[in-house]
Amino acid sequence: MEVAIVGGGIAGLSLALNLHQRGISCHVYERATEITELGVGITLLPHAMREFAALGLQEEIVAAGIENLESCFFNRFGQLIYKEARGHHANYRFPEIGIHRGRLHLILYRAALSQMGPQRILTSRQCVGVEQDEGEVRVLLKETATGQSLPPVRADVAIACDGINSAIRKQFYPREELAFAGINTWRGVTVRKPILTGRSYLRIGSINTGKLVVYPIIDNADGQGNQMINWMAEIQGRGDVTRNDWNKEGDLNDVLAIYGDWHFQWLDVAEMLRQASFVLEYPMVDRDPVSRWTFGRVTLAGDAAHPMYPRGSNGAAQAAIDARTLAEMLARYDGDPVRALHAYEEQRRDVTARIVSTNRSNPPDFINIKVEQLVGDRPFDNLDRYISQDELRALSDQYKRIAGFGLDDIGAR
Repeated sequence: MEVAIVGGGIAGLSLALNLHQRGISCHVYERATEITELGVGITLLPHAMREFAALGLQEEIVAAGIENLESCFFNRFGQLIYKEARGHHANYRFPEIGIHRGRLHLILYRAALSQMGPQRILTSRQCVGVEQDEGEVRVLLKETATGQSLPPVRADVAIACDGINSAIRKQFYPREELAFAGINTWRGVTVRKPILTGRSYLRIGSINTGKLVVYPIIDNADGQGNQMINWMAEIQGRGDVTRNDWNKEGDLNDVLAIYGDWHFQWLDVAEMLRQASFVLEYPMVDRDPVSRWTFGRVTLAGDAAHPMYPRGSNGAAQAAIDARTLAEMLARYDGDPVRALHAYEEQRRDVTARIVSTNRSNPPDFINIKVEQLVGDRPFDNLDRYISQDELRALSDQYKRIAGFGLDDIGAR
């Protein structure tokens, strides 16, 4: 069997490593001309780390990132609403890691090059579509750098791992549009002294009045003990909201207009934003779940199959689970790859559709929204008068169960 993987991101490289582990031949076709350390932060929850540990990468990922100790929820006045231990510190079998996305990508890339050889990871290959018949699939490519057409790649199956703007998904859903609900985001990194424990994942405020997610991704980033802090700001627009562009340089004044007066004893938010190395703007978008991923010898995986709001740190985890499940099915139904693709879809489609829906309506920061609804947009004297810590814990545990990383799902240390 020969598998063509379109896209060399987290989903594509995870799939390649999983297939290689099971003795299945594959090639990866990536549109970027080279793989470099790009992007901002990402959090790898225990179910993501379970998948990367199975690929033998846990030790390297832990060394490259920061292991989270706790997750903390604050209102926009800096008052603690709720906190809980995370990863190993919550007795999970696997840790929870904050890491630079580019570092994670390079770890996967180097592992694929080492285990499979550079001849199987091809860059500057942009997919423009697929053709197929009963015996094979042909991936249509052009060279990214020149736009020149390349000979079609022939394989038994093709897997679309080419992200939220997948060319292959568009071929099967030509009239589909991105789902934008009026939420824009800004992301950046700031090198500064550690916040709270230096291992704390923070959700501050609510999307209605301004929400901020803050966590460290690199220790001692400057050789002077300061950390690289990843932050993401988002707010629900009102009225006619124009959608931000991707990876466009953001205007710091847009962010300061929302968070400029956030000065807490434990963090001066405005100062952190002003000291950012860069600011990028993004729209908060996903796609509505579809009833079908598999079309003959072609199927979708990762963000090409189920793009979701970047809430709850679930995108990378679900892509890695897709990769392992798909490799398992291709190994199980070795003589019938089409059956394998359908078996994979049956296992993953409905599960991820529930997460897409939950990330829209009841993400982890629903805790912040709930408290704001109960208390009002003002400081509180005694939160227990409005909602108990047990009730807040139940909200947190509900999301973990839906997303597949409850303690019962992952296992204890």
